[in-house]
Amino acid sequence: MAQLTGLSQAFLSMMESGRRRLTNIDKIIEFLTGLGVPADLVSLPIAPTPVPAVEEPPAQFAGDTDPTLPWTGARMVAALDTAVGGSAMDRRRFLTASGVALTAFVNAWDTTEAEPLRRAAGGSRLTHELLDGLQGATDSLRTMDASDGSGTLASLGNRHLQFLKHLLEETSYDEATGRRLAAIIADTATQTGWFVFDSGDRDRPLSYLYAALRAAKASQDVRLGAGALSYIAIHGYSTGAPHHAVTAAQRAQEKIKRLGTPALEAMLLTRQARGHAKLGERQAALAALGRAAELCAQGRSEHDPHWLYWINEGEIHGQAGSCYLDLGDPGRAVAAFAKARDALNPADHRTRGLFLSRAATAHVEQGDLEAGCATAHEVLDLAAKLQSARFDNHVTSMINQLQPVAHSPYAQDVLERRIAMTAGS
Repeated sequence: MAQLTGLSQAFLSMMESGRRRLTNIDKIIEFLTGLGVPADLVSLPIAPTPVPAVEEPPAQFAGDTDPTLPWTGARMVAALDTAVGGSAMDRRRFLTASGVALTAFVNAWDTTEAEPLRRAAGGSRLTHELLDGLQGATDSLRTMDASDGSGTLASLGNRHLQFLKHLLEETSYDEATGRRLAAIIADTATQTGWFVFDSGDRDRPLSYLYAALRAAKASQDVRLGAGALSYIAIHGYSTGAPHHAVTAAQRAQEKIKRLGTPALEAMLLTRQARGHAKLGERQAALAALGRAAELCAQGRSEHDPHWLYWINEGEIHGQAGSCYLDLGDPGRAVAAFAKARDALNPADHRTRGLFLSRAATAHVEQGDLEAGCATAHEVLDLAAKLQSARFDNHVTSMINQLQPVAHSPYAQDVLERRIAMTAGS
């Protein structure tokens, strides 16, 4: 029902029990349309449900990328092809069904069995030393992204992913080695999808993340699948589909909750909270944040993945501030961002910049223009160093909020500095 209507499971439950009502006319229309209510039965402007031609039903997926097909090694390669070098037509056909694809891929990742991944080819035998180096390359790209932004990392990630795919097809390995190769592919596909998204592309990241889910299934490491779903959640709440964020994060959390990975579960709960906050579901968002804080306080366990090194108290506070901002509570947002500032990893410049830009917005919404503009100058300091289209969009939003108070000397200083920076870039 949530997938059909765009409403969250929690909100639908409250509607069923009579605790909430649907009063927004646009949401009512979306709800009725999603359920397929015939337009002639409702005195609202519901568009008639289009009837597809029987002889040519619209394709939802492009060939081998269909998640309902068996999760084999060959189809993992096909998904990688779509991400890094597939035809533009296949990618367009795949992306037109991204909403359906999300549900289908999550369900398939959760329930299907993958075939054993092993190759007895005539090629060179894949060594653990080479795999160590390949994982190290992915880890280095991840660290570069956190400190400097995505920049040119999308193209580097693509090349790395193409080489990994070549090894998958051309080398020989036993099942254990093949699973490790698939794990590196899943990690790299997830990171590359993130690089593409951070560089400003809102559509292509999904093809990487769906390929990452297939590789994670082949690796038999459910934590990697949860990692890919966490980025699908970010994509969801950042592109106007917060219910997708809640769905992806909840399913991933359910899958890993018995693994003893408090850091991973805490991270997934922050993604879920952001989705709830975007939907205006305050209690659900705060409950998820509270549980995330409890888990983060436990510290990392030996079962938490190495690629989740960045989750800490500062991240939890920053995500809490972001939720409060979305919920229209700038006062609590300012307090949360202040705690995040003190606890973040100093090397994670982009995360710091994102949280500071939101903190500046919260200060202004709270009516403290001087503090907002002082924070905005810190954001501009980081903007001169970072290469991230996503961060630039946050900076632009922050600057736009200062336009109505441009007569203030504090705002004038920020606006003039931004103009000078833009002219010199």
